[in-house]
Amino acid sequence: MKTLFQNATVLDGTRDMTPQAHTDVLVENGRIVSVGPCDGEGAQVVDLKNKYLMPGLCNLHVHLPAGGRPGKQRDQKKLAQLVLRNPIVKQVAKSICASYARDELFSGVTTLRAVGGLSDIDTDLRDRINSGKQIGPRILAANMAIGPVGGHMVGTVAEAAESEAQAVKMVQQRVAQKVDLIKLMVTGGVLDATVRGEPGVLKMPPALIRACCDEAHRNGLRVAAHVQSAEGVRAAVSNGVDTIEHGAILDDAAIDTLREKSGAVVCTISPAFPLAKFDRAILGVSEEVQYNSGVVLNGMIEGAKQALAAGIPVGLGTDTGCPYTTHYNMWRELVFFQKFVGVSPAFALYTATLLNAQLVGLGDETGSIEPGKSADFLITDSDPLQGFETIKDPYMVVMRGKVFRQPKAKKYKQTDDLLDRYMP
Repeated sequence: MKTLFQNATVLDGTRDMTPQAHTDVLVENGRIVSVGPCDGEGAQVVDLKNKYLMPGLCNLHVHLPAGGRPGKQRDQKKLAQLVLRNPIVKQVAKSICASYARDELFSGVTTLRAVGGLSDIDTDLRDRINSGKQIGPRILAANMAIGPVGGHMVGTVAEAAESEAQAVKMVQQRVAQKVDLIKLMVTGGVLDATVRGEPGVLKMPPALIRACCDEAHRNGLRVAAHVQSAEGVRAAVSNGVDTIEHGAILDDAAIDTLREKSGAVVCTISPAFPLAKFDRAILGVSEEVQYNSGVVLNGMIEGAKQALAAGIPVGLGTDTGCPYTTHYNMWRELVFFQKFVGVSPAFALYTATLLNAQLVGLGDETGSIEPGKSADFLITDSDPLQGFETIKDPYMVVMRGKVFRQPKAKKYKQTDDLLDRYMP
């Protein structure tokens, strides 16, 4: 039950990390025992020959029912209802979600937050992984999100609450499913917009937000919310939301409220970038949709810059299964964060590892290479601080001490070729 990862170049996940060459990491029963010189007596030795060992990535915004591969548009609400009503179709959906979770793991993501899924599939998958019946990353599951009537994604990965009492009941239902957090849909999104330039209209009444947050907090659960406007940020955080998913340009009131309430922003550039930057002939979308995608993209980038300048934590997620946003491309989110938000490579990697883990209450369990923590590693051939592209084909992934050598996620060549063409 002992494994010595010998002769590694360690990037420990801390904010000011620098490569530590010729370092040994001893693991026993899935946890890190020591970092430093070790004789490894009685241990299985894995000689890494100075390959780069870092904490597994934490992806804070994932939707497991979809894979991000663009294709023929289907009636998503009809498909969701079929899953909810037909046990056989639900089993198929479970298998699909499990395969996408495995792709996350094989691309270096050892922890993810599933923030909007179908029925109770996400908690079921989490439990199967934790029991060893399924291969996959550590999952924090919200199951279906809660939104207002006509809200974002209602009818697919979210359901509508018509009153405060019904919203409270929905939170209680999720508590009974043993979720790890509650997800709300506070504002609209790009495809909800009816006016050019207004993709983040406030949809969820503040009283409804407050009812959900109060009930969630009474049960010890944090609340994440889809928000894409400054008005939405103020409404969400002032009524109890803990993390703002996506974000927007922040006015002084939004910044003050985030700081006062110890809120955080989870930046998700990956889905907005292709919709805003790809040729519309490739995308097959209207000029209005592309314009609004640009508004969302610029808002997230500027909002992340403002939050960091104000001392407000900013985490990272991919918002996978949006089109062109796959379960194996977390490395691209690090590239976008570095290039567009203007942070250093070390800060981007720290954000995707230790900071992300801390933001979701797992900072004592994962996110850095130090004794006592879970042995969750991503190992690459070259230094990611010199180019995050090295992450896309990991040399090795280690999850709770279990070693996966040269893991292969299922990839979509046409999607990747397009993304590579437009990468900053």
